[in-house]
Amino acid sequence: MNNENHPLLRELNAQQRAAITVPPGPVLVLAGPGSGKTRVLTHRVAWLLSMELVPPWQVLAVTFTNKAAREMRKRLDGMLERTASRGLSIGTFHATCARILRREAEWAGLDSDYVIFDSADQLSAMKLVVKELGLDDKRYRPRALLGAVSRAKNELLLPADYPVHTYYDEIVARVYRRYQEMLRENSALDFDDLLVEPVRLFRATPEVLEKYRQRFRYILVDEFQDTNMAQYTLLRQLSQEHRSLYVVADEDQSIYSWRGADTRNIHRLREDYPELQEFLLEENYRSTQVILNGAQAIIAHNLERTPKSLFTRRPGGLPIALHEAYDEEEEADFVAREVQALQRANYTPGDVAVMYRTNAQSRALEEAFVHANIPYRLIGGTRFYSRKEVKDVLAFLRLAQNPDDNVSFLRVVNLPARGIGARTLAKVAAQAEAQQSSRYRAAMALVAQGTLSRRTRNALQVFTELVTAWHEAREQLPVVQLLDRIIADTGYESYLRDNTDVGESRWENILALRAVTAEAPELLLRDFLTDVALVADVDELDERVEAVTLLTLHSAKGLEYPVVFITGLEDGMLPHSRSLDDSLQAVAEERRLLYVGMTRAKERLYLSYAFLRHWYGNTEPSLPSRFLADLPPEVLGQPSKPKRSVQGANHWSAPRWGQALQRQPERRPAVQQRFHRGQHVSHRRFGEGAVQDSQIEGGEELVTVLFFDNRVGVKQFLAGLAPLEPFSKH
Repeated sequence: MNNENHPLLRELNAQQRAAITVPPGPVLVLAGPGSGKTRVLTHRVAWLLSMELVPPWQVLAVTFTNKAAREMRKRLDGMLERTASRGLSIGTFHATCARILRREAEWAGLDSDYVIFDSADQLSAMKLVVKELGLDDKRYRPRALLGAVSRAKNELLLPADYPVHTYYDEIVARVYRRYQEMLRENSALDFDDLLVEPVRLFRATPEVLEKYRQRFRYILVDEFQDTNMAQYTLLRQLSQEHRSLYVVADEDQSIYSWRGADTRNIHRLREDYPELQEFLLEENYRSTQVILNGAQAIIAHNLERTPKSLFTRRPGGLPIALHEAYDEEEEADFVAREVQALQRANYTPGDVAVMYRTNAQSRALEEAFVHANIPYRLIGGTRFYSRKEVKDVLAFLRLAQNPDDNVSFLRVVNLPARGIGARTLAKVAAQAEAQQSSRYRAAMALVAQGTLSRRTRNALQVFTELVTAWHEAREQLPVVQLLDRIIADTGYESYLRDNTDVGESRWENILALRAVTAEAPELLLRDFLTDVALVADVDELDERVEAVTLLTLHSAKGLEYPVVFITGLEDGMLPHSRSLDDSLQAVAEERRLLYVGMTRAKERLYLSYAFLRHWYGNTEPSLPSRFLADLPPEVLGQPSKPKRSVQGANHWSAPRWGQALQRQPERRPAVQQRFHRGQHVSHRRFGEGAVQDSQIEGGEELVTVLFFDNRVGVKQFLAGLAPLEPFSKH
């Protein structure tokens, strides 16, 4: 049969067909936004199975969200007979690694009933560490310390390997060591551990690595540009022998460096797999050509990328709308008015998304939507599984699974109130330290000693006996029945339902959680808790809701809407002020962030910025984002003006609104070369280093610096932007 006539390939374009039918081996598919990359990945799996090139149990497909994994599974079930994909492994990196660690817990030196600490649990543990080490939590913020530990884990640095150059580094190293000890004391892993532990396991036990190399002879990876060093190392370990690694990526959509994503992994892939075959997917099935032309004009200014010429069979399209607002309040009113106009033009609220750089920008938009009676939903607000009452019940369930989970113990030991106060908990903590055990076991020891008051002793005894009973029942009862028992044993329903609307709303959340547990009665408690811990914001997104979606640009990846608004396009906001003091790579990522947002739009795209913006109690004038100057005039409609005049603003020294976008951006003047090879320089954030290279490109000086701090390494800067100064080493 001619490949083009194969049922799996009939609806695909030539680029997609070539990428899907390539013989097994290392493959890199560079896929532009809206080019059907998920379709290609799914069809590649179906092709391998239908052509009997591989049995399904030897295929591992890795996605970045649970939602994507579910969609792939559903599509495959529709394309193949259900038995044809039986045994196929599909899931996120974290879910896949969690399954491996459950199976190989003994080899990994783990308790097979380990719990997974989500971000809130991690923060609680870190706060305990900071307090235990006697550190000032204002100077050494737990969240910042968690970030430092996470970055170390992403780079596969163990506590003993953490590089110490400053006193702060010494603090991080101490905190890292104690944090890991605390995780082990709780029989817990955090999200980063789920990636690091399999790498460590495979390095230490070649026989286990060989087992999984034979198990996963064909590996496919979505969103490869978002992998970190730990994930790349894991993929290389598994694919080193058979070398059938198939990855789909887009450097232009790499926007998660702050959580460890490393675009250098694409370069590493090319170096480690010299036989790598590459394919470009450039036909876009989502946006109009006008939107694509605007987005490509933005991203074209980034260096170190593979050029793509995105095209669509939907020529033309409405111009990109540009709005100049007086302040964020008027900007929000403009968006609300436009949404109402779009509804009159037969768009629904669910067709519309409003995107912004930071969560704080949602306030004005929410107020405008409430005033205009427009339904909306906020992505990135309090997630369902992060709501207090849901976390409470999950903590009870986690104790049933693992009584040694100190974080869960401290959360619910006195919930509902049973007379166990701070003084008693201090005695429990002291006993735990003395006997080197968990709080649960220390509490049982204190009860047995009989040194507590009768009231406190009874309260602790009742609680520990409940936990013991739940733990013993966890294997016999379905999760939904165990949950019912816990709620009955603790009186949690009457605690929540306090005859207020808030109380009833909270109880409804518990009923929603119960419904989730009832959907899979055969699921083991530990597997249910693993699934819950790995749920992401986008996994909870109900696409059937008829409401305008408000979300950050970072949350927009993988989504699409007929109409998209991107607000707050000002220098200091996008690109963010932090990136302007950072390296060229940071500014490039801000540009990619805008590109991702623009390419979410199918039919209509609105861009807006404000003359004044209120920040931290201050009102400051702002300039339109320098990125807007890169938009060609032919993709833009006639810019709309603010309602209020800005002519009288005597502190406004920039060009007037109508001229603002025509200005040459400040970062592109004709320059004289300031730096030369070998010159010593100082950077406000990265310290001292030596210039490796300096050259003029496009009217700007591009400087490459090797910093003396090994953790910083080599970075590139635009000399006109970066806080980079020459200095003498003498």
